[in-house]
Amino acid sequence: MTADLRIRTGTENDRAFARALGRACVRDSVSSLRVAPDLLVEAAFERLLDLAFGQPHVLFVAERGGAPVGFLLMLVELPDEVTAVPQAFVAFMAVKPAERGRGVGARLLAEAEGEAKRRGLPYMALMVTEENAPARRLYERCGFRTERRLLCKAL
Repeated sequence: MTADLRIRTGTENDRAFARALGRACVRDSVSSLRVAPDLLVEAAFERLLDLAFGQPHVLFVAERGGAPVGFLLMLVELPDEVTAVPQAFVAFMAVKPAERGRGVGARLLAEAEGEAKRRGLPYMALMVTEENAPARRLYERCGFRTERRLLCKAL
C-alpha cells in the first residue's frame, strides 16, 4: 500500500500544490460549533500559509507514482505557548481524499518526526478538531496524546 509512496522535502515550487490541496481540505479543520463562511475559512488558511512560509519551516510532500498526493507543513521555531519549550509544530497536513487511509498521513508524520529529532526538538505538536475522528485515530496511532483542550461555546 505504501511501497510506491515517496516522501520528499518540498521546495518553493510545491507551495502552489500545498495551497490548492489545503484550500480543498481546510473545511475538515472547522468544528461544527463554529459557523464560518467558506471565504473566511479560506482567508484564514491563506494567512496561516503566509505566516508559516514566512518563518523557519519544512514542507514535506507525499508522491505516489510521481504525482503529489499530500503534504505536511511543519514549523521548527515555534515554542510551546505555555512552557516556551522548543517543539516542532505541524501547522497543516492534507491528503487527497482518494488517498486517505492508504498510509500517506502516517508516512508524512514519520518523516516530520525524523526531521524534528534531527533538529534536536524534544516535542512535536499539532491541533485537530474533536470531530475529525479519522485524523485523531491516525495521530493516536502515531503516538500523539491529548495535552490540552480548546473549549468553545456558541453565544
